[in-house]
Amino acid sequence: MHAPTPELIPPDVLLLAYRSGIFPMADSREDDEVFWVEPRRRAILPLDGFHCSRSLAKLLKQDRYRVTIDADFAAVVESCAKPRPDPHEGESGTWISHAIAASYRNLHAHGHAHSVECWLDDRLVGGLYGVSFERVFCGESMFSRADNASKVALAWLVAIMRRAGFVLLDCQFMTGHLASLGAVEITRDDYQDRLAKACDAQPACSLPQAHAALVQASASTSASSPGKLIAQSLTQTS
Repeated sequence: MHAPTPELIPPDVLLLAYRSGIFPMADSREDDEVFWVEPRRRAILPLDGFHCSRSLAKLLKQDRYRVTIDADFAAVVESCAKPRPDPHEGESGTWISHAIAASYRNLHAHGHAHSVECWLDDRLVGGLYGVSFERVFCGESMFSRADNASKVALAWLVAIMRRAGFVLLDCQFMTGHLASLGAVEITRDDYQDRLAKACDAQPACSLPQAHAALVQASASTSASSPGKLIAQSLTQTS
């Protein structure tokens, strides 16, 4: 017998929620119900405050991973949804239910959800995904199966967002891992103010267009590779 098709959260409902500062979660992978969350304290990562450590800069410059955007959105979501111990928080489990995963795949098909993938040869070894609208990207989850692959994906996301003219990177909940990368915690009211300003205008281009422009720019600069260009831009502002 085939498993029942999860009930989707309509794209317009998801986008309305995110534009209002609210996002869905579930209690487990198999949970059919979703609940809506608006944290009192919100984690954001200022685009000019990303902390690019020496070791991360070195890894970026090596171009060890091939980094893509939207090359396999579904695989990134499924990798993030697998229950696993969290090396930074000591927790396990997942809030990404089948219904939520299906809803984000549908939102991706409508152009409002994106993934950043890290590949080692032809293996997907890390990445992240989130929701995009106006000049906002709401990061949902990330995963890593190789040395600092999720950090590389986040560094690329920051560089892509800056090139596209985005202004707000929402990380939802603060963790020690995010704090080490430059994330800060703000009040709900502060987040709402930043969200409203970020939604006041459109970005210069889409995230996939910014990714393509960044790769192209690296070929015509002294950086000579995308990773080196990103490392240079992030270490200059961190």
